[in-house]
Amino acid sequence: MINLLNKISIPNDWKIELNNNGFFDSLNKPISFLEKELLDNKDISPAIENIFNAFKYCNFESTKVVIFGQDPYFQSGIANGLAFSVDEDQIIPASLKNIYKEIKDDIGPSKNKSGCLKSWAKQGVLLLNTALTVEVSKPGSHSNIGWDNFIYDIIKLINNKPNVVFILWGNHAQKYIRYLNNKNHLILYGPHPSPLSAYRGFFGSKHFSKCNNYLIRNNLKEIDW
Repeated sequence: MINLLNKISIPNDWKIELNNNGFFDSLNKPISFLEKELLDNKDISPAIENIFNAFKYCNFESTKVVIFGQDPYFQSGIANGLAFSVDEDQIIPASLKNIYKEIKDDIGPSKNKSGCLKSWAKQGVLLLNTALTVEVSKPGSHSNIGWDNFIYDIIKLINNKPNVVFILWGNHAQKYIRYLNNKNHLILYGPHPSPLSAYRGFFGSKHFSKCNNYLIRNNLKEIDW
């Protein structure tokens, strides 16, 4: 049996928080599933070593904004472990193009010239998918393998921090609202930026200016989108 946790590891500060709160066991189910899939030579997105990149580039202490996606991109070699993000040499996906359009209309053009969102993560934006993996060419295929319990535990951890902005786009992300009971947080939600739904209210939502205004009011540095 492959031991994935010997090959990959959630970054240490997140691991400490999970262990301290008795949450780390929620990783067992999805990791066991992935081990079996790899033994069957299934193609998984993102690459195994990138699964926890959202946590690698945004540590627990600095997290002040959480943006939810749904699945990682299900095309081979596209997803890089950050929701909505791709590597710099990749074509910008349609959902991210719509995100950039909304940023431009809301606060001016994004500083990003590519589809890579590591610069956001390094400022304290946790770019989190509701499932951290997917089988290539099979969207939604890992939505019920146990990632949901792990994500619930991550949300519970962050919910205990003060003054966090949660941005939930689409129905999959909005199911987490019930876990956000800290009145000091700002919760923003609306349609997914996918071309199939962006015109139903994602465009014009002004989530980026609302986020930054909230951070400034709470003496936190705004995000350079």
